[in-house]
Amino acid sequence: MAFAEESSPAFIGGGFDIVQSTYLDEPKVADAFRTGQGVGWHEHSKCLFAGNERFSRPRYNANLVQNWLPALDGVEARLKSGAKVADVGCGNGTSTIVMARAYPKSRFFGFDYYQPSLDRAANLAQEAGVGDRITFEQASAKDFPARGYDLVAFFDCLHDMGDPVGAGRHVKQTLAPDGVWMIVEPFAHDDLKDNLNPVGRVLYCASTFICTPASLSQEVALGLGAQAGERRLRQVAKEAGFTRFRRAAETRFNMIFEARA
Repeated sequence: MAFAEESSPAFIGGGFDIVQSTYLDEPKVADAFRTGQGVGWHEHSKCLFAGNERFSRPRYNANLVQNWLPALDGVEARLKSGAKVADVGCGNGTSTIVMARAYPKSRFFGFDYYQPSLDRAANLAQEAGVGDRITFEQASAKDFPARGYDLVAFFDCLHDMGDPVGAGRHVKQTLAPDGVWMIVEPFAHDDLKDNLNPVGRVLYCASTFICTPASLSQEVALGLGAQAGERRLRQVAKEAGFTRFRRAAETRFNMIFEARA
């Protein structure tokens, strides 16, 4: 199940593609350490994009519709009746497609700044039979169109952003009344000592080679990293203008937060 069955929630094959990208891109990352300029997500080897898709899909298939969305107050009912959803930093569209399959009455908009990922997402959506209810558009987390979304979702991407607070402020402007900002982030405790476990160590490595350099390549360059923890994420949401913030669900790899204005 871990190595051969890609539909299994235990499948980890994509992780090996991600690891491959870390040693292929080591010269770029080493130079970024010297200069402080960072390495943009789009500057990595293609195996990172493929690996992230393969690593994320089993987790989203096993948890997104079954556990994470139902844990958000009132959101699942809206999705079933017909909601407007933005998936920001959608990458290859894995999360967008999972939601579109489950909620045929809702309309989904996937945004990413990297056009090759959007092209891949559009092809996958057509193959999955949900291309008619997903629109993929090139945009950043600070300028995607405001359409009165019932739900804005950030899957495993907020910590990669140079200005997560600015992104959050824009989210607040794009939401419908009583809309929800769903933030899915890598699982992390607030203190370093509590993250020194097998999962935490892997995520610190990914943060060093991928996440933090991505943030440092952008404006503000906050550098949250893949092990930000709830305390820092709560502060980001507060500074962005959200007054209600709670951990709605969690797995061994992810924390799921609900933020409301």
